[in-house]
Amino acid sequence: MSILRTSRTRLVGAATTVVLAALSMTACDDGTGVHAESVAAGTPATHSPASPSSSAAPSRSSASSPATPATPDSSKAGAATSASKPKPKQKVSASAGRPVTCEGSNTKTVAAPLNRPVNHMLLTVTNTGSRTCYLYTYPAVRFGEAQAVPPVIEDSRPQAVVTLAPGESGYASVSLSATDGSGTNGQTVNSLTVYFHGRSGNESVGTGAHPSLPAKGVYIDDSLKVTYWQQSMNDALNW
Repeated sequence: MSILRTSRTRLVGAATTVVLAALSMTACDDGTGVHAESVAAGTPATHSPASPSSSAAPSRSSASSPATPATPDSSKAGAATSASKPKPKQKVSASAGRPVTCEGSNTKTVAAPLNRPVNHMLLTVTNTGSRTCYLYTYPAVRFGEAQAVPPVIEDSRPQAVVTLAPGESGYASVSLSATDGSGTNGQTVNSLTVYFHGRSGNESVGTGAHPSLPAKGVYIDDSLKVTYWQQSMNDALNW
C-alpha cells in the first residue's frame, strides 16, 4: 500500500511540474514573463480595466430630441383676452339728466292733518320719476267745489327753488281755519286737488294730484292760506 501511495504522489508531482513548465514557456513566448511568474507563484493576475460599456453613453434619441414646448391653456388665454378688451360706451340720451317740473304724473302727494300747529295740514310731494324735478312757487289747492285757490303766505318764500332728486320729498303747509274762530264761511270738505305751477308761477302745468282726506273730512274757512314749497318739513311747519 505504501508503495502505491508513493508512486501516485510522484505521478501527481510530475504532472504538476509539466503543467508549470508549459505555462512558463507560454508566458515567455508572449513577452509577459512577470505575468506568468505571478500565476506560477499563486498570485492573482492583474487585468487591464474594461472599456466603458456602450450602455453608459447617452441615447441619441433622448439627447437629440428637442423638448416639447408647453401648450398654453386656451381657456386662460381667452379669459385674458376678454378682460383686456375695452367695454363699449353706452349711449346716453341728451335729455336723460335734464331736470323737469314736478307735477302730478311724476310725483306722489300726501295730505296729513296736523295736531300742531292746530288747524293745519301738511302736504308732502315725493318725486317718483327718474329725473330731478323742480317744485316751483307754492301749491294751488282746491278744496271741494271751490272756484278759487287760497292765497300764499309771502313771508314763507324760500331762498331757492325746491329741487327733488328721484325719491326725495318737498313740503308745504296749509292753514285750514282761524284758530280764534274769526274765520267766516266755514265748512267741512271731503276732497282736495293740488295743482303745480311752472317756472313763471302764474300757470299750472301737467296734471294735478288728488290726495285723500280723512273720512270725516276737514274744516276750512275764509282764512285758508298756504306756504311756499319748502325743502324741509321743519321749514314748512314754521307757518
